[in-house]
Amino acid sequence: MTSTATVPVSRAVDDLHTAGITALRGAFDVPWVDRLRADVEAAFAAARQREGGAVGRGPQRWYVEVHPEEISGFADLVGHPWVQEVSEAVLGPDWSVVEIGFDIPFPGAVDQPWHRDFPSPDETKRDRRLTSLAFNVTCVDTTEDMGPFEIAPGTQWDSGEDFEHGMFPPRETWSRFEELAERKYPQRGDISARSALTIHRGTTNHSSLSRPVLVLGVDAPGAGNDAQHDPAVTTAYWDALPEKVRRHLTVSVVDHLTPIVQQHTIEGLVMGEA
Repeated sequence: MTSTATVPVSRAVDDLHTAGITALRGAFDVPWVDRLRADVEAAFAAARQREGGAVGRGPQRWYVEVHPEEISGFADLVGHPWVQEVSEAVLGPDWSVVEIGFDIPFPGAVDQPWHRDFPSPDETKRDRRLTSLAFNVTCVDTTEDMGPFEIAPGTQWDSGEDFEHGMFPPRETWSRFEELAERKYPQRGDISARSALTIHRGTTNHSSLSRPVLVLGVDAPGAGNDAQHDPAVTTAYWDALPEKVRRHLTVSVVDHLTPIVQQHTIEGLVMGEA
């Protein structure tokens, strides 16, 4: 499942505070990723059958948040040493998982507007302290024609005071992000970690394939992103989790899971204009 690939945590932390993104290549083996893709595709098919199951992030692009046990490799990901060590180094020992979901751009997805995933918190604007991270795991080998993720390094520190909803920079400033932009081409087994405040976008998918990406959101204590999410686990699943995973979960423990109604309404409306 996991590999011996490693990136020193100190380097990852430095990357996150400079570029706003870092990565570990070959963290998982390909069969593990292929099982992940099957889980994601099944969850997406189910989400599209119910109202509020998936939120649009632009033409032919959707986001779906799920409960942890809908992803068979959830405990492997949260328990991965690199994920645990990077989270603790940036967010402190009491970091917690607040979100698990996935983003899928299909053929015909277009360039998104440049954006960050939520407004910059006071701790970041005032103290240049990151209070959350997003870990991404690609479900496919990314190629240029699949609409790769594009990011503008260093922009996690932009105050965003002139951003619409605190998330979307004015169109007249986009040339700066285009000059900074780097495209990422992760392969199956890679993990990336980024500040979701670093300005980024999905690009046009010219291929005939979808490009599903798993998203794991983690917070420092008090960051507040948990208010936007409502993950739950069943009692049996909770009891079976390793302690190193369970101690970092902020979830409801229930008898039966209720499908999540997506809450990214503002983002969905703005992305729909792309």
